[in-house]
Amino acid sequence: MKQTEFQFRTGDIEAQLSHFAEEGITELAVHDPVFASDHTRLLHFLQAVAKDAPELYVTLPVNAAVLDADICRAASDLFCSLDIPLSAVSKSTPSGVLCLFDKKFYAKKAVLLNDMGLVFGFDMDYALVSGDSLKLFRDRLDFALSQYPNHIDFKQIEKVEALPAAKPTGTFSSQDIRYARDLAFACKTFYTAGRAVPWFLSVLVPLKIQGSRFFADFAEWQLCDNCGYGSLFDPDSVPHTEIEEMQLLFLNLKYEEKQCESLFPVVRDIVRLNGAFARLAGEGTPCELEISYDPGDLLSPNALEIESFAENVVMEPCRVKVSKGANGPECRIVD
Repeated sequence: MKQTEFQFRTGDIEAQLSHFAEEGITELAVHDPVFASDHTRLLHFLQAVAKDAPELYVTLPVNAAVLDADICRAASDLFCSLDIPLSAVSKSTPSGVLCLFDKKFYAKKAVLLNDMGLVFGFDMDYALVSGDSLKLFRDRLDFALSQYPNHIDFKQIEKVEALPAAKPTGTFSSQDIRYARDLAFACKTFYTAGRAVPWFLSVLVPLKIQGSRFFADFAEWQLCDNCGYGSLFDPDSVPHTEIEEMQLLFLNLKYEEKQCESLFPVVRDIVRLNGAFARLAGEGTPCELEISYDPGDLLSPNALEIESFAENVVMEPCRVKVSKGANGPECRIVD
């Protein structure tokens, strides 16, 4: 697969779109903050891709302010992922500087994206806005997770040179910054690299904890296992199966800690079956799995309520094969 990133004028990219297929280019990542904020240019570009390169997979930044029904409809005609900055703003008041985050605004945009069935992610930061604090960062992260993004990126932990470094303030100490950094890396590992969006919020319900608390615990686990921030471990470079093993090990520990280990067989099946579909979609890799429940039950909406599922669905151990079928991905029981 040939992946190419362009960082020049949008018009130049559009002029080349019709040639991408013959050149073997299947993926395109666009990086242009001006383009991301210009509704007219963005819409024109999406329409150009639909016309001249409909098989191209496009990743592009989009500021939430320009997201509307027209943009989402145009994007829904493509294979694409939208990266949306999820940022707070500072506001001076007589009592001091406040860090504000408009949840209603972003929730409304997320509903539009989810209703259209679009793949999207959030770009987040911490300790870059006056008045920000660790508590506010964790609150933003929990909100972001509740909107079902496909991924959450933190450019600060990628050491992006153009991004200002987080500096200690009266509301965000050096220790807080390190804590937020480790939290971000834990989220990157478990959620984004782990492709956890279909099941993550469901597995938190029996644990009775928020996502940010879960990632804080996972960050400590990573540190003890020498796979945290600053180690040689890179979640982007290891097979998804390795991340999945980490997920299951940690989830098993958490379910034992919360004395709900009887639910873990359901969790294990859900994670493994969804992971198999994710690898089939991402790498085209089929696989066979031994699971404890019928795959039809595990893939039904009933599986979103893990406690109810464990109480009402009978175990039916079986071996299944996840592979590409005539009509798309399929899961079937094998002898």
